[in-house]
Amino acid sequence: MQQYILMKEVLRIRDIMNPSPVIINKKASVLDATKEMKSERVGSIIIVEDGKPIGVLTESDILRKIVAEEKDPSKISVEEVMSKPPITISPDATIEEAVRLMGKHKIRRLPVVDKGKLVGMVTEKDIMQSSPLLLDIIEEWAEIVRERLSYRGAGKTMAGKCEECGMLSSRLVDVNGRLLCESCAELVR
Repeated sequence: MQQYILMKEVLRIRDIMNPSPVIINKKASVLDATKEMKSERVGSIIIVEDGKPIGVLTESDILRKIVAEEKDPSKISVEEVMSKPPITISPDATIEEAVRLMGKHKIRRLPVVDKGKLVGMVTEKDIMQSSPLLLDIIEEWAEIVRERLSYRGAGKTMAGKCEECGMLSSRLVDVNGRLLCESCAELVR
């Protein structure tokens, strides 16, 4: 446990962030953004203006605001559907601060901003990959949660790790015996 405490004090967001996040202009179409996300193999894209992040477009935004509403992604600008304002974090922040911020706002990714300018992106996946001990603890916790769900029945939510995408969520639901985040549960149902 001392190793984890030491690691927590040493690791900063700058140590684990992606220093080259995928970005796009606010006037670009959702279709262009989606193509860029696909080619870069990412689940979100940051919308920037003069080097500053002004929004984030996620796969979830596209599903809920474009696909589900049967809109034409080639005719809608990312500015119209992006999540704004973006919740950001400093490169000097700790991993613990990032986890708290993500949990508080129920998000999985944070643009990293230094002196008002975008310098990177950090995701739950980055955090999980940097903290193997944390991953072991969460997997054990997910097993405990699964056992609790079997006693409490369906329809309730729990916190833990999604068994489909592996991301942390404070609202896991039981879908056919698997604990899934809301996004994955929507896709399965």
